[in-house]
Amino acid sequence: MASTLTDRLSRLVKTMRGQARITESNVQDMLREVRMALLEADVALPVVRDFIARVKDKALGQEVVGSLNPGQVLVSVVHKELAATMGEGVADINLAAQPPAIILMAGLQGAGKTTTTAKLAKHLIEKRKKKVLTVSADVYRPAAIEQLKTVTAQAGGEWFPSNPEQKPHDIALAALDYAKKHYFDVLLVDTAGRLAIDEALMAEIRDLHATLNPVETLFVVDAMQGQDAVNTAKAFREALPLTGIVLTKLDGDSRGGAALSVRAITGAPIKFAGVSEKIDGLEVFDAERHAGRVLGMGDIVALVEEVQKGVDVEAAQKLAEKLKSGDGFDLNDFLAQISQMKKMGGLSGLVDKLPTQMAAKAGASDMERAERDMKRMEGILNAMTAKERAHPALLMDGKTKASRKRRIASGAGVQIQDVNRLLNQFDQMQGMMKKMKGGGLMKMMKRMGGLKGLKGMMG
Repeated sequence: MASTLTDRLSRLVKTMRGQARITESNVQDMLREVRMALLEADVALPVVRDFIARVKDKALGQEVVGSLNPGQVLVSVVHKELAATMGEGVADINLAAQPPAIILMAGLQGAGKTTTTAKLAKHLIEKRKKKVLTVSADVYRPAAIEQLKTVTAQAGGEWFPSNPEQKPHDIALAALDYAKKHYFDVLLVDTAGRLAIDEALMAEIRDLHATLNPVETLFVVDAMQGQDAVNTAKAFREALPLTGIVLTKLDGDSRGGAALSVRAITGAPIKFAGVSEKIDGLEVFDAERHAGRVLGMGDIVALVEEVQKGVDVEAAQKLAEKLKSGDGFDLNDFLAQISQMKKMGGLSGLVDKLPTQMAAKAGASDMERAERDMKRMEGILNAMTAKERAHPALLMDGKTKASRKRRIASGAGVQIQDVNRLLNQFDQMQGMMKKMKGGGLMKMMKRMGGLKGLKGMMG
């Protein structure tokens, strides 16, 4: 995300950390670089000026000048002010209303409003344990109504039917009546968008707001729009009492200016961020953590959350028990490990959350190659029979091993060497698993220098 801004600022962070003393001169140099990076990222000029003034004020204060490590303190000043620009901490969604709590979704066409409505439904169902109803008041695009029906089903919510012949006002009242009668906790109303702001759109959404009196009015904005995103957010803010912002496509290779500008320009907090196209790709926005990502510090908390979300704890416990009892590690377990990695968004999804220096070591081309290898391995494993996966020895020895390998290679569309390579990797992993059984893990750790070695590996 925001790769250009992240690259420039992370290089600057490295330079700043190396400063032995902070002077007005090197603070000016640093601020010039920050200003350039922010303007290139399409951050609104008033936001840039305000941010630079705040950083300068704090950087030349006693807190930095008297510090033993001024470079690090300077980094923390920039980090803190970036977070403050995007909003303090986490702005939670407000559901404190007589059910159903109504959430009105606003924004331009193409910002990802309909998909975001379903993602929010999934978030509320899974994280907040709410019963959610969605409805589309977009009578201009029949496809939008059908799209909401499809994505709501994927999210596990219920969809209220509407059609282009109806008035948005009538659709909203009918959905509200249904939500009350069927005891829904939350009603999500997806509204019409336009390619540009016009008075008809604003009049319609103002009428919907007056009709429903929603507890939340969320403005959905495409983070890749840069300065345009800020201008549209401002127009919607003038027309509606916005309570929050949802930034979509934050995982895109955008300039990232919207995330830094939109809070300061509208005064509304950023509540959610779309981080992938998947139905569960919506994160509660945390300004401090996002500032860390922009500075190239990574987001280790999000990385841990991603792993926890993707890991099937029950399957992991079963594998642990299996190894403990000495049943061995077979090709089904190998396939399960690859499936777990895919659930976590693959290698590239995890690397994106690492600090820039660590991610750079991984390398984009290395990641692409690793992802391709993983897909190839999955194809080979799926081309095997259940018996072969459960009894890998059938492929390692015996008279039929060559013909089995030929059949698997043909089924997976690969060469026999690829099948052999996978079996070698499996053999090595199986050997490691055997060592872990019966205290072998402790022996391995001792060889690596015990806990000190482990700490060293983790940096």
